[in-house]
Amino acid sequence: MRMILASSNRGKFREMKEQLAPIGVELLFGGDFPSPLNVEETGASYEENALLKARAWAESAGLPALADDSGLEVEALGGAPGVRSARVVAGEDSARTEWLLDAMRGEKNRAARFVCSIAVVFPDGRGTLAVTEHCAGRIAESPAGESGFGYDPAFIPDGYDKTFAQLGEKIKNTISHRAKAVKTIAEMLLPVVQLSAERNA
Repeated sequence: MRMILASSNRGKFREMKEQLAPIGVELLFGGDFPSPLNVEETGASYEENALLKARAWAESAGLPALADDSGLEVEALGGAPGVRSARVVAGEDSARTEWLLDAMRGEKNRAARFVCSIAVVFPDGRGTLAVTEHCAGRIAESPAGESGFGYDPAFIPDGYDKTFAQLGEKIKNTISHRAKAVKTIAEMLLPVVQLSAERNA
């Protein structure tokens, strides 16, 4: 089954394509489309934002669309940056990581969690699927590692002593919030993919 990723983020695309291929989903990269959509994330939750993006892309492309919205929730910052994680400061990922580490300077409570909601919308009103997963951890004292994207250099998942950016994609793709959400959505998609394959056989 062909499905479009409602994103121009190649990091997300690599993570999701690898995990969805085994169930028969051919994930297409939204950034490769002639006029990629830029959907404003006006939802009050990760799931609302994921659904907004997936609906817009499914309607535009005429294909099932998969979208995610994710964020970092830091206990000492009252859950911030939350749904505004990608927009808390302008600029590159490194600017947001710098903002986070500045905000956490001298803070003893470094507990945090990544949250990811994934939504799949089928065109022509054929239904939607949505799921939300988490990955608990803590904020590092300083950035470390070259792998990944977003806040990966500043987040140490529970059970590890290295940041996501140090652990690398292979480990991250088994334990992260997005990995868990993709795994759950893949389980939900499997019967749909199988039914589609039978119809096209």
